[in-house]
Amino acid sequence: MTTFQLQIQQCPLLPQLQTQLVRNNAIRCTLTKQGQRFLTKLTTTTNNNTDTLIRKFVQSSPKSVLLSTLTHLLSPTPHHNNNNLSSLALPLYTRISESQWYTWNPTIIADLITLLHKLQLYTEYQTLISEAISKLNNRERELVQFYSKLLESHSKRASQTGFDSAYFSLNNLLHTSSSLYVKRRAYESMVSGLCAMDKPREAENLIQGFKDGDEKKIQIQPSGFEFKSILYGYGRLGLFHDLLRVVDQMEKNGFVIDTVCYNMVLSSFGIHGEYVEMVSWLRRMRNSGVPFSIRTYNSVLNSCPTVMRKVVELNDLALSIDELLNAGLEGGEAMVVKELLSCSVIFDEVMVWDSKEVKLDLHGFHLGSAYLVMLLWLEEMHKRLLNASNYEIPAEITVVCGVGKHSNVRGESPVKVLVKEMMMKMKGPLRIDRKNNGCFIAKGKTVKIWLCELRKPQFH
Repeated sequence: MTTFQLQIQQCPLLPQLQTQLVRNNAIRCTLTKQGQRFLTKLTTTTNNNTDTLIRKFVQSSPKSVLLSTLTHLLSPTPHHNNNNLSSLALPLYTRISESQWYTWNPTIIADLITLLHKLQLYTEYQTLISEAISKLNNRERELVQFYSKLLESHSKRASQTGFDSAYFSLNNLLHTSSSLYVKRRAYESMVSGLCAMDKPREAENLIQGFKDGDEKKIQIQPSGFEFKSILYGYGRLGLFHDLLRVVDQMEKNGFVIDTVCYNMVLSSFGIHGEYVEMVSWLRRMRNSGVPFSIRTYNSVLNSCPTVMRKVVELNDLALSIDELLNAGLEGGEAMVVKELLSCSVIFDEVMVWDSKEVKLDLHGFHLGSAYLVMLLWLEEMHKRLLNASNYEIPAEITVVCGVGKHSNVRGESPVKVLVKEMMMKMKGPLRIDRKNNGCFIAKGKTVKIWLCELRKPQFH
C-alpha cells in the first residue's frame, strides 16, 4: 500500500488541445458516463470535500469504471479542460489501490510516476519508484517490464530527464542480468524508446554496437522489431534517405518487408506530403503480393488534407467515388487515392455476406478511410444486388460503427456521425439500430430499391 496522504496539489498548466487527426478519429470522450459525472462534481467542489467524493466514488463504482477514470486522468493527452484534474490521479490511485480486487499494474504505476514527474512532484515521484522496486524485489522479468513501461510513458510525454533515468535502469539490467529474456526485452525497449524520442540514429548506433559486441562482449542480433522502430523513427523526421537505407538493410539481413513495414513507410511519406513516393510504394506493395490492411487505408487517407477536411467539417461531401475523384480531389491527393483504389479493396476483411445479413464493420478505420470504404461498399452493394432475385437478397443490411450496446462510454463515434450524415445527404434507408446504437440497419430489399434509384455515375 502506498504511503501517500490524500491531498490535492496544484498542477502546472497542461496541454489542452490534441491534434486535429487524433481528436476526430477517436471517440470524443473516453470516460464512462459515471466517471464523467464524478469528474464534473470534482470541478465544482472545494478541496475539503475532494477526499470524501473520491472515497465514495471508489466505494460505489465497479472496477471497470474506476480504472477507466484513472486511465483518463493519467493520459498524456488529457481530454479534460480543468488543469487541476491531473493532480487528482494520485489520490484516486491511492484509494483504488486499497481495494481488495486491485492488482498491482506496471502500466498504471509507470503512467502515474511520469505524470508526477511532469507535475514536478518529485518527492512523490521518487517514493513511487522506490516502492515499485521494493515490491518487485529483484524479480528481473518484472523489473524489466516495469522499466520498459516507464521508458515508454516518459517518451509519450517527451520528458528527457525522466526518460534518461529509465533508460539508465534498463541499460543496467541489460549488462548485469544473466537472463537472455531480460537482456532482449531491455534492448528492445531502449531502441524503441530512443526512436520515440526522435533519436533514431542513436538507436541505430546502439543496435550496431550490440551486434558487434559492446565493451562487455554482449552480443545481441537485431530483430525486425528494432529495424521497424528505426525505420519509422527516420520516417517521422522526414529523413527518407535513412529510411530507405534501413529498408534495404532489412532485406539484406533476410527480413521480410511485410504489411506493417509498408504501412510505416506509407505513413512516413504521407506525413510529409510525398505523394509520388506513396504511389511508388503502393505499387511495390501490390506487385510484391503484400496484403493491404485497415492501417494501409488509414495511412493513405490520413495524408489527404482535403478528404480529412471534408469528413471533419461534413461539408461538401462527395457521395460517390466518381464525384470524389473527378471533382473533390486534385494533384497528389487524387493520385494517391486512385492508386489505392486500383491496388486493393479489403471487403474480405471487413464485410460478411450471407443470406441472412450483410455486415460492414468499420472498427479500426479512421474518418477518411471509413468515408472511402463506405463509398466503395455502396458500389459493391449495387453490383451484387442489381441482378439478385428476392431469394438472393440478404434479409438485413448492417453497418457497424462502434460505441454500441456493449459500451458505457460517453460520447459518439465520429465514424457514426459521418455515416449518419452520408445517409441523410443520400436519403438512404439505413437507420440507427434501436437495440444497438453503434449500428445502422435496413432491410435488404429496401436497400436494393434505394440503390437502384440512385442516379450516380458509379451506379450506371
